[in-house]
Amino acid sequence: MPEKQELSGIATLTNWFANRGWDPFPFQKRSWKAYAQGKSGLIHAPTGIGKTLAAWGGPLAEALEEDTKSGSPKMPPFRVLWITPLRALASDTFSALQEPVDELGLPWKVQMRTGDTSQSQKSKIKKQLPTALVTTPESLSLFLTYEETKAQMSDLRCVIVDEWHELLGTKRGVQTELCLARLRAWRPDLRIWGLSATIGNLEEARDVLLGSRSSGGTLITGSMTKKIDVETLIPETIERFPWGGHLGMEMTSRVIKSIESSRTTLLFTNTRSQTEIWFQALLEARPEWKEEIAMHHGSLEKALRNEVEERLATGTVKCVVCTSSLDLGVDFSPVEQVIQVGSPKGISRFIQRAGRSGHQPGKPSRILGVPTNAFELVEFAATRDAIKKRKIEARVPLNLALDVLVQHLVTVAIGSGFQEEEMRKEVCSTHAFRDMDDLEWQWALEFITTGGQSLKAYPDYRKVQCHEGVYRMTDKRQSHLHRMNIGTITSETTISVRLTNGKKLGTVEEGFISRIKTGGHFIFAGRLLELVRFRELIAEVRPAKKAKSRNIPKWGGSKMPLSTELADAVAGKMRETSSRLPEMRAAKPILEIQRAWSTIPAPDELLVETTESSQGHHVFLYPFAGRLVHEGLANLFAFRLSQNHPRTIHLAFNDYGFKMTCDRPFAPSPEDWPEVFRGDTLLVDLLECMNVAELAKRQFREIARVAGLIIGNYPGRPKTMRNLQTSSGLLFEVFTKYDADNLLLAQSQREILERQLELSRLKNTLHAMAEKQLVQIHTPKLTPLAFPLWAEQVTSRQVSTESPADILARTLDDLESVASRGGIR
Repeated sequence: MPEKQELSGIATLTNWFANRGWDPFPFQKRSWKAYAQGKSGLIHAPTGIGKTLAAWGGPLAEALEEDTKSGSPKMPPFRVLWITPLRALASDTFSALQEPVDELGLPWKVQMRTGDTSQSQKSKIKKQLPTALVTTPESLSLFLTYEETKAQMSDLRCVIVDEWHELLGTKRGVQTELCLARLRAWRPDLRIWGLSATIGNLEEARDVLLGSRSSGGTLITGSMTKKIDVETLIPETIERFPWGGHLGMEMTSRVIKSIESSRTTLLFTNTRSQTEIWFQALLEARPEWKEEIAMHHGSLEKALRNEVEERLATGTVKCVVCTSSLDLGVDFSPVEQVIQVGSPKGISRFIQRAGRSGHQPGKPSRILGVPTNAFELVEFAATRDAIKKRKIEARVPLNLALDVLVQHLVTVAIGSGFQEEEMRKEVCSTHAFRDMDDLEWQWALEFITTGGQSLKAYPDYRKVQCHEGVYRMTDKRQSHLHRMNIGTITSETTISVRLTNGKKLGTVEEGFISRIKTGGHFIFAGRLLELVRFRELIAEVRPAKKAKSRNIPKWGGSKMPLSTELADAVAGKMRETSSRLPEMRAAKPILEIQRAWSTIPAPDELLVETTESSQGHHVFLYPFAGRLVHEGLANLFAFRLSQNHPRTIHLAFNDYGFKMTCDRPFAPSPEDWPEVFRGDTLLVDLLECMNVAELAKRQFREIARVAGLIIGNYPGRPKTMRNLQTSSGLLFEVFTKYDADNLLLAQSQREILERQLELSRLKNTLHAMAEKQLVQIHTPKLTPLAFPLWAEQVTSRQVSTESPADILARTLDDLESVASRGGIR
C-alpha cells in the first residue's frame, strides 16, 4: 500500500484523538502502521495506557481509508474477531470498541457473544455476523461446529486476542491456537494480533500466538513505564514467630482507615473463601457500609457481578472485595486504590492488580500490601524491588495437549469436516503441536473414529466417520452433546445456590454443600444463609437471622506457590543486614532471631535445621523454591531416608521450605546427604513415593471430559461430581488394564508431574541443592523460619484435649521467653 494511502486513515484517527485532547502514543502509531502493512504480532504495554486502541486502531484506520475512497460508506460484512479470555471482560471491551466507531461515524455493527449472551441474541448472531464480534475461545470453538461459518468469515481480516498472557500456558490457550489455525486455513492473509502485559517471555508469547507464521511477526512494546506506588501496611506489633494468616484480620481497622481515605478501592484476596471472610469482617466493623461495599468473585451469579461492575464504573461503591475475577483489563477509572491482602505470590500478578487503579495514561497506580504473616513483609519488599528491576515471570506454553486436540478434531468434523493431510498440516502449524509425530496423530484419528483399542466395541465412542477421505460427524445427538460440552475445559461440577423465591446467588462446589445439613447455616455472597433443601444440583436457601455456625465455602484448588522470580527475590532480601525499607525494619527482630539461633543462608548455601519438640524429631530444609516443589521434595527425601531404615515420617511444606518429622532421630549426617540429593533416579522415585498413579487418576477426569470420553452436561440433567468420578475412574481402570499405551494416560501423568509437582523446577532445585554448601545446624528451639512449618502440621491435625490455637499460643509463649533471654546458638 502506498505511504500516502497508508497514512490517510491513520491521520483521521489521529485527529479523532486530538479532538478528545489526546496524543497517540508512539507504540499505538507503530501498531496502526504495522497493521496497514499487513503484519501480525504482539502488542505489549503496561496496563492502562491504551493497548485496546493500539490494536483496534488498525482496522478502524483501514475502514476510514476505504470509506474515503468509496465515497459512500456502507456497513461491511464480518471483518474483526476480538477474543477475550473472560466473559466478564466482554461487556467492557464492547463499550471500548463501540465508542470510537460511533464518534468516527463508521457504519459498523459491533456485538458480543459469550456464554452469558441470551439465546435469542445468539441465534441472531449465528444467522448474520456483525462487522466486529467480541467473544471467548469457547464461543469461537462453537462457531466452528457450524458448516456455514466458513462462508460467513469469508471477509474476516483480523483476529485480536486480548490478555494473551492469561491464555498462554493453559488448555484454553491451546484451544485458541487450534481455532486460529483453522481461521488461517480459511483466510491465508488473516492478520492476528495479541495484547499482553506483565509477562517475561514476550517473544515466545508472540511465537505461540502466530504459530508457523511467527517468523514474520512483529513485537511492539510501549516504551513508557507505568508508575506504581507500592506501600505496605506495617503492623503495630509483630509476632516474632509468624504463622500463616494470623496477622491479616488483626489489620482490619487499619484497612478500613485506608478505604475511608479513597473514593473507590479494590481489595484483592487470593481465594474466594478469603473474599467472603474479608467482606464479612468489613461489614461487621462498619455496618453502616452495607450499601457502600460489595463483593466480586467467579462463583457469584452473573447478575450480581454485573451490578458490582456497573457500580465500579460509575464510582458509586466505596470498596469491592474481590479475587482474580477483577484482575484483567476492565477499565474502572474511579478506582483510586488497590489493596492486596496477603502475598501476591507473583510479581506479574501484583503489577496486574496494581494496574486496576489509575487506569488512565499518565496516572500512577496505587497499591497497598496487607501482610497476613510477618514474613510477608519481606515478600512485599522483595516484590517492590523486583518491579523496579523488571523481573517478571514467564508463562510456559503447553505442548501436546491431546485431549484438546481430539475435542477440536470433533468440532471441525461437525462443522465443515476435514481431510487428513490438510488437517494435520493445519494442526502442526500451531506451536502446541509443532512436534507431533505420526504415532500421536494416528492415535488421535483412531480415538475420534473408533474410541481407541479398548472402546471400539461401543458405538457411542465412534463419533467421526471417514467417507471418501473426508472426516465428518453426522449424528445429530452426538453433535448436540459435543456443542454443550465444549466449555468443559474450564467448567467444574457445581451446585447452584438459589433463594426460595428463585433468585440465583451463584455456585458452590458439591463437596461443600453436601456437608451442610438441612437447616444448617453458611455464609455465601456476603449473606448468612440457611439451607432449606438440596436436590438436583440446586441448593435452595433462605436468609438466616442468627448464625449457628460460620461455614464459608472453600473452593477446589491448591494454594498458589511463590514464583521462582519472587522466591529468589525474597531469599535475597532476607540476607540484607541493613535496609531503610519500612517492611525490612519491621521484620528485623524476626530476622535477628533467625540469625542468632541459626542462620540465613547465603546464595551458595543450603540451610538444614534439626530440633526436637513434643511431636518428635524434626528436620527442616529451606530451598526457597515454592510450595509445589517443596511438596515433591519432601515426599522424595522422606522416601529415600526410609529406604534402608523403615520409619514413618510426617511432612509439612510452604513456600520457603519443608519439614520432615519422625518419632525417633533420623537426620542424615553430612556425608549421607549426597545420596538424598541424587538426581539420576528422580522420576522413578517420585513415581513410587508420590503415588502419582492415584494423582493421575484424578487428573484423568479433567482430560476425559475435555476429550469427550465422559459427558458432563446432558440436556436438562447435568451429571454430579460423583457420576463423573465414577465414569472417569472406570475408564481409567479399563485403559490401564487393556490399553496401557493410551496416550491420554501418559498425558494425565505428564500433567501431574508438570502442573502439580512442577517437575522441571523440581529437577533444577534438586540439582542446585546438591551443588550448594550444606549448613546443618541443631537448634534448641523452633526458629522463626521453622515455626510456620511446624504450625502448619499441628493446625491440620485433630487434637482431642486442646485446640490447635492453644498449642500454638503455648509454643509462642515458650519461644518468646527464650528470645527475651537473648540469642542462643
